[in-house]
Amino acid sequence: MGPKRWWAAWPSWAGSAALVWSALYAAGAALAAATGPAFGYAPLGGTARGAAAQWASAALYGGAAALAYGMRRWPGRVWPGWAAWGVVALCLTSGFGFLLSLTRVLAFLSRDQPPMDWAAWANQGVAVAGAALWLGAGLAYRRRGRGVCAHCGGARAAAGARSTRAGLVAAAALVPYAVMKTAWALGWTAGYVGEGRPGLDPRYASDLAIRLYAHGVDATAVLAVVGMGLALALTRPWGAGPVRAALLALGWAGAAALAPFGVFLAVVGALVWAGLVDVGLGDHAPWVVAVAYGGFSVYGVALGRATGAYRARTRRPCARC
Repeated sequence: MGPKRWWAAWPSWAGSAALVWSALYAAGAALAAATGPAFGYAPLGGTARGAAAQWASAALYGGAAALAYGMRRWPGRVWPGWAAWGVVALCLTSGFGFLLSLTRVLAFLSRDQPPMDWAAWANQGVAVAGAALWLGAGLAYRRRGRGVCAHCGGARAAAGARSTRAGLVAAAALVPYAVMKTAWALGWTAGYVGEGRPGLDPRYASDLAIRLYAHGVDATAVLAVVGMGLALALTRPWGAGPVRAALLALGWAGAAALAPFGVFLAVVGALVWAGLVDVGLGDHAPWVVAVAYGGFSVYGVALGRATGAYRARTRRPCARC
Protein backbone atom coordinates (compact mmCIF):
# COMPACT_ATOMS: atom_id res chain seq x y z
CA MET A 1 0.00 0.00 0.00
CA GLY A 2 1.43 3.33 -1.10
CA PRO A 3 1.57 6.42 1.15
CA LYS A 4 -1.43 8.00 -0.55
CA ARG A 5 -3.62 4.91 -0.19
CA TRP A 6 -2.40 4.40 3.37
CA TRP A 7 -3.38 7.94 4.28
CA ALA A 8 -6.77 7.58 2.58
CA ALA A 9 -7.45 4.49 4.72
CA TRP A 10 -7.15 6.45 7.99
CA PRO A 11 -10.47 5.21 9.50
CA SER A 12 -9.07 1.68 9.57
CA TRP A 13 -5.90 2.51 11.49
CA ALA A 14 -6.64 5.70 13.48
CA GLY A 15 -7.92 3.77 16.52
CA SER A 16 -4.88 1.49 16.63
CA ALA A 17 -2.55 4.47 16.20
CA ALA A 18 -4.28 6.30 19.07
CA LEU A 19 -3.87 3.21 21.26
CA VAL A 20 -0.14 2.87 20.53
CA TRP A 21 0.48 6.61 20.89
CA SER A 22 -1.34 6.81 24.24
CA ALA A 23 0.53 3.81 25.65
CA LEU A 24 3.91 5.22 24.58
CA TYR A 25 3.13 8.72 25.87
CA ALA A 26 1.95 7.34 29.21
CA ALA A 27 5.11 5.21 29.45
CA GLY A 28 7.28 8.24 28.71
CA ALA A 29 5.56 10.27 31.42
CA ALA A 30 6.01 7.45 33.94
CA LEU A 31 9.68 7.11 32.99
CA ALA A 32 10.22 10.85 33.42
CA ALA A 33 8.52 10.78 36.82
CA ALA A 34 10.60 7.80 37.97
CA THR A 35 14.00 8.99 36.70
CA GLY A 36 13.75 12.70 37.44
CA PRO A 37 14.34 14.67 34.19
CA ALA A 38 11.51 17.00 33.24
CA PHE A 39 10.69 16.44 29.58
CA GLY A 40 7.61 18.63 29.57
CA TYR A 41 5.02 16.06 30.60
CA ALA A 42 2.18 18.05 32.14
CA PRO A 43 -1.56 17.67 31.61
CA LEU A 44 -2.09 21.44 31.63
CA GLY A 45 0.47 22.45 29.05
CA GLY A 46 3.35 23.15 31.42
CA THR A 47 1.51 25.12 34.08
CA ALA A 48 2.23 22.31 36.53
CA ARG A 49 5.66 20.72 36.71
CA GLY A 50 7.39 18.05 38.74
CA ALA A 51 6.88 14.39 39.48
CA ALA A 52 3.24 14.82 40.50
CA ALA A 53 2.35 16.32 37.11
CA GLN A 54 4.28 13.59 35.31
CA TRP A 55 2.55 10.82 37.26
CA ALA A 56 -0.78 12.53 36.56
CA SER A 57 0.05 12.55 32.84
CA ALA A 58 1.00 8.87 32.99
CA ALA A 59 -2.31 8.00 34.65
CA LEU A 60 -4.44 10.09 32.30
CA TYR A 61 -2.83 8.84 29.12
CA GLY A 62 -2.78 5.29 30.44
CA GLY A 63 -6.52 5.66 30.82
CA ALA A 64 -6.65 6.96 27.24
CA ALA A 65 -4.87 3.81 26.05
CA ALA A 66 -7.44 1.71 27.91
CA LEU A 67 -10.21 3.71 26.25
CA ALA A 68 -8.70 3.11 22.80
CA TYR A 69 -8.60 -0.62 23.53
CA GLY A 70 -12.21 -0.51 24.71
CA MET A 71 -13.30 1.27 21.53
CA ARG A 72 -12.08 -1.75 19.59
CA ARG A 73 -13.90 -4.16 21.91
CA TRP A 74 -17.19 -2.22 22.21
CA PRO A 75 -18.14 -0.96 18.76
CA GLY A 76 -21.38 0.95 18.48
CA ARG A 77 -21.62 2.23 22.06
CA VAL A 78 -22.12 5.96 22.53
CA TRP A 79 -20.01 6.83 25.58
CA PRO A 80 -16.57 5.84 24.16
CA GLY A 81 -17.10 8.32 21.33
CA TRP A 82 -17.80 11.14 23.79
CA ALA A 83 -14.85 10.08 25.93
CA ALA A 84 -12.62 10.29 22.85
CA TRP A 85 -13.41 14.02 22.55
CA GLY A 86 -12.27 14.38 26.16
CA VAL A 87 -8.93 12.82 25.25
CA VAL A 88 -8.62 15.24 22.32
CA ALA A 89 -9.15 18.13 24.75
CA LEU A 90 -6.58 16.63 27.14
CA CYS A 91 -4.00 16.36 24.35
CA LEU A 92 -4.63 19.94 23.27
CA THR A 93 -4.15 21.27 26.79
CA SER A 94 -0.91 19.28 27.06
CA GLY A 95 0.23 20.73 23.72
CA PHE A 96 -1.04 24.24 24.35
CA GLY A 97 2.43 25.79 24.36
CA PHE A 98 3.24 24.24 20.99
CA LEU A 99 0.06 25.59 19.45
CA LEU A 100 0.89 29.13 20.59
CA SER A 101 4.63 28.90 19.91
CA LEU A 102 4.19 30.93 16.71
CA THR A 103 3.74 34.01 18.88
CA ARG A 104 7.38 33.68 19.92
CA VAL A 105 8.53 34.66 16.45
CA LEU A 106 6.23 37.68 16.34
CA ALA A 107 8.84 40.10 17.66
CA PHE A 108 6.45 43.06 17.48
CA LEU A 109 4.33 41.55 20.26
CA SER A 110 7.02 41.39 22.93
CA ARG A 111 10.76 41.78 23.33
CA ASP A 112 11.05 39.88 26.62
CA GLN A 113 9.92 36.37 25.80
CA PRO A 114 11.00 33.72 28.35
CA PRO A 115 13.73 31.32 27.17
CA MET A 116 12.49 28.41 25.09
CA ASP A 117 12.42 24.98 26.73
CA TRP A 118 13.00 22.92 23.61
CA ALA A 119 12.40 19.57 25.29
CA ALA A 120 9.01 20.71 26.58
CA TRP A 121 8.21 22.30 23.20
CA ALA A 122 8.93 19.04 21.36
CA ASN A 123 6.88 17.11 23.91
CA GLN A 124 3.96 19.47 23.41
CA GLY A 125 4.25 18.91 19.66
CA VAL A 126 3.93 15.17 20.26
CA ALA A 127 0.79 15.88 22.33
CA VAL A 128 -0.70 17.86 19.43
CA ALA A 129 0.02 14.91 17.13
CA GLY A 130 -1.81 12.73 19.64
CA ALA A 131 -4.80 15.07 19.48
CA ALA A 132 -4.92 14.59 15.71
CA LEU A 133 -4.79 10.81 16.07
CA TRP A 134 -7.53 10.80 18.69
CA LEU A 135 -9.66 13.11 16.59
CA GLY A 136 -9.44 10.62 13.73
CA ALA A 137 -10.14 7.70 16.06
CA GLY A 138 -13.16 9.44 17.57
CA LEU A 139 -14.60 10.41 14.19
CA ALA A 140 -14.17 6.91 12.75
CA TYR A 141 -15.74 5.30 15.84
CA ARG A 142 -18.69 7.69 15.91
CA ARG A 143 -19.40 7.40 12.20
CA ARG A 144 -19.31 3.61 12.28
CA GLY A 145 -21.75 3.66 15.18
CA ARG A 146 -24.11 5.85 13.17
CA GLY A 147 -23.83 3.65 10.10
CA VAL A 148 -22.49 6.41 7.84
CA CYS A 149 -19.33 6.62 5.77
CA ALA A 150 -16.31 6.65 8.09
CA HIS A 151 -14.35 8.82 5.64
CA CYS A 152 -16.72 11.72 5.06
CA GLY A 153 -19.53 11.18 7.55
CA GLY A 154 -22.10 11.39 4.76
CA ALA A 155 -22.95 14.96 5.81
CA ARG A 156 -22.37 17.22 2.85
CA ALA A 157 -25.80 18.64 2.17
CA ALA A 158 -26.05 21.12 5.07
CA ALA A 159 -22.33 21.90 5.25
CA GLY A 160 -22.67 25.22 3.46
CA ALA A 161 -25.24 26.60 5.91
CA ARG A 162 -23.28 25.37 8.93
CA SER A 163 -20.08 26.94 7.61
CA THR A 164 -21.79 30.31 7.09
CA ARG A 165 -23.43 30.38 10.53
CA ALA A 166 -20.33 29.24 12.40
CA GLY A 167 -18.08 31.63 10.47
CA LEU A 168 -20.28 34.59 11.30
CA VAL A 169 -20.40 33.60 14.99
CA ALA A 170 -16.61 33.27 15.08
CA ALA A 171 -16.10 36.70 13.50
CA ALA A 172 -18.60 38.33 15.87
CA ALA A 173 -16.92 36.76 18.91
CA LEU A 174 -13.72 38.75 18.32
CA VAL A 175 -15.46 42.11 17.85
CA PRO A 176 -15.52 43.02 21.59
CA TYR A 177 -11.79 42.36 21.95
CA ALA A 178 -10.81 44.26 18.80
CA VAL A 179 -13.03 47.23 19.71
CA MET A 180 -11.76 47.35 23.29
CA LYS A 181 -8.05 47.19 22.36
CA THR A 182 -8.50 49.76 19.58
CA ALA A 183 -10.36 52.08 21.95
CA TRP A 184 -7.54 51.78 24.46
CA ALA A 185 -4.97 52.59 21.77
CA LEU A 186 -7.00 55.69 20.86
CA GLY A 187 -6.91 56.92 24.45
CA TRP A 188 -10.18 55.67 25.93
CA THR A 189 -10.02 53.81 29.23
CA ALA A 190 -13.27 51.82 29.39
CA GLY A 191 -12.70 48.75 31.56
CA TYR A 192 -9.38 50.05 32.93
CA VAL A 193 -9.15 51.57 36.41
CA GLY A 194 -5.37 51.73 36.83
CA GLU A 195 -2.85 54.47 36.12
CA GLY A 196 -1.35 55.19 32.72
CA ARG A 197 -2.53 53.87 29.36
CA PRO A 198 -4.13 50.42 29.27
CA GLY A 199 -3.34 47.64 26.84
CA LEU A 200 0.42 48.04 26.44
CA ASP A 201 3.27 47.57 28.90
CA PRO A 202 6.40 49.38 27.58
CA ARG A 203 8.62 47.06 29.62
CA TYR A 204 7.69 44.14 27.39
CA ALA A 205 6.44 45.59 24.10
CA SER A 206 8.85 46.04 21.21
CA ASP A 207 9.68 49.43 19.71
CA LEU A 208 7.46 48.72 16.70
CA ALA A 209 4.48 47.86 18.92
CA ILE A 210 4.99 51.05 20.91
CA ARG A 211 5.12 53.19 17.75
CA LEU A 212 1.98 51.56 16.36
CA TYR A 213 0.19 52.01 19.66
CA ALA A 214 1.11 55.69 19.73
CA HIS A 215 -0.78 56.05 16.45
CA GLY A 216 -3.88 54.22 17.70
CA VAL A 217 -3.02 50.78 16.32
CA ASP A 218 -2.92 47.81 18.70
CA ALA A 219 -1.04 44.84 17.22
CA THR A 220 -3.25 42.24 18.89
CA ALA A 221 -6.38 44.02 17.61
CA VAL A 222 -4.93 43.74 14.11
CA LEU A 223 -4.45 40.01 14.66
CA ALA A 224 -8.06 39.78 15.84
CA VAL A 225 -9.22 41.41 12.61
CA VAL A 226 -7.12 38.90 10.66
CA GLY A 227 -8.82 36.13 12.64
CA MET A 228 -12.23 37.57 11.72
CA GLY A 229 -11.19 37.61 8.09
CA LEU A 230 -10.20 33.94 8.30
CA ALA A 231 -13.58 33.01 9.79
CA LEU A 232 -15.44 34.92 7.07
CA ALA A 233 -13.25 33.39 4.34
CA LEU A 234 -14.45 29.96 5.42
CA THR A 235 -18.00 31.01 4.53
CA ARG A 236 -17.08 31.78 0.93
CA PRO A 237 -17.38 29.27 -1.95
CA TRP A 238 -13.63 28.83 -2.34
CA GLY A 239 -12.31 25.33 -2.74
CA ALA A 240 -9.42 25.16 -5.15
CA GLY A 241 -5.87 24.03 -4.53
CA PRO A 242 -3.63 25.99 -2.18
CA VAL A 243 -6.38 28.37 -1.03
CA ARG A 244 -8.38 25.49 0.43
CA ALA A 245 -5.32 23.87 1.99
CA ALA A 246 -4.20 27.14 3.59
CA LEU A 247 -7.67 27.92 4.98
CA LEU A 248 -7.98 24.43 6.46
CA ALA A 249 -4.53 24.59 8.06
CA LEU A 250 -5.14 28.03 9.55
CA GLY A 251 -8.67 27.14 10.64
CA TRP A 252 -7.73 23.94 12.46
CA ALA A 253 -4.65 25.51 14.08
CA GLY A 254 -6.60 28.57 15.24
CA ALA A 255 -9.44 26.48 16.65
CA ALA A 256 -7.10 24.11 18.49
CA ALA A 257 -5.11 26.98 20.02
CA LEU A 258 -7.84 29.45 20.93
CA ALA A 259 -10.68 27.21 22.09
CA PRO A 260 -8.88 25.93 25.25
CA PHE A 261 -7.17 29.31 25.76
CA GLY A 262 -10.49 31.13 25.59
CA VAL A 263 -12.17 28.69 27.96
CA PHE A 264 -9.37 29.24 30.45
CA LEU A 265 -9.68 33.03 30.21
CA ALA A 266 -13.46 32.89 30.48
CA VAL A 267 -13.27 30.76 33.64
CA VAL A 268 -10.62 33.01 35.16
CA GLY A 269 -12.66 36.07 34.29
CA ALA A 270 -15.78 34.63 35.88
CA LEU A 271 -13.85 33.78 39.07
CA VAL A 272 -12.33 37.27 39.18
CA TRP A 273 -15.76 38.79 38.60
CA ALA A 274 -17.13 36.77 41.52
CA GLY A 275 -14.24 37.89 43.74
CA LEU A 276 -13.03 34.32 44.30
CA VAL A 277 -9.51 34.71 42.88
CA ASP A 278 -6.97 37.47 42.32
CA VAL A 279 -4.69 37.01 39.33
CA GLY A 280 -3.03 40.42 39.38
CA LEU A 281 -5.57 42.14 37.14
CA GLY A 282 -6.86 44.51 39.78
CA ASP A 283 -6.51 47.49 37.45
CA HIS A 284 -8.90 45.88 34.93
CA ALA A 285 -12.66 45.60 35.32
CA PRO A 286 -13.71 41.93 35.64
CA TRP A 287 -15.74 42.06 32.43
CA VAL A 288 -12.56 42.70 30.45
CA VAL A 289 -11.32 39.15 31.04
CA ALA A 290 -14.72 37.48 31.22
CA VAL A 291 -16.31 39.05 28.14
CA ALA A 292 -13.61 40.32 25.79
CA TYR A 293 -10.96 37.65 26.41
CA GLY A 294 -13.52 34.93 26.99
CA GLY A 295 -14.70 35.58 23.45
CA PHE A 296 -11.68 33.60 22.32
CA SER A 297 -13.43 30.42 23.50
CA VAL A 298 -16.49 31.16 21.36
CA TYR A 299 -14.23 32.03 18.45
CA GLY A 300 -12.18 28.83 18.77
CA VAL A 301 -15.21 26.54 18.93
CA ALA A 302 -17.07 28.34 16.13
CA LEU A 303 -13.93 28.44 13.99
CA GLY A 304 -13.54 24.68 14.41
CA ARG A 305 -17.14 24.10 13.30
CA ALA A 306 -16.73 26.48 10.37
CA THR A 307 -13.52 24.78 9.29
CA GLY A 308 -15.07 21.32 9.48
CA ALA A 309 -18.12 22.41 7.51
CA TYR A 310 -15.91 24.19 4.96
CA ARG A 311 -13.91 21.00 4.51
CA ALA A 312 -17.07 18.94 3.98
CA ARG A 313 -18.48 21.48 1.55
CA THR A 314 -15.38 21.86 -0.61
CA ARG A 315 -14.04 18.31 -0.66
CA ARG A 316 -14.41 16.10 -3.69
CA PRO A 317 -17.30 13.65 -3.71
CA CYS A 318 -16.43 10.64 -1.57
CA ALA A 319 -15.93 7.57 -3.76
CA ARG A 320 -16.52 5.25 -0.80
CA CYS A 321 -20.09 6.39 -0.04
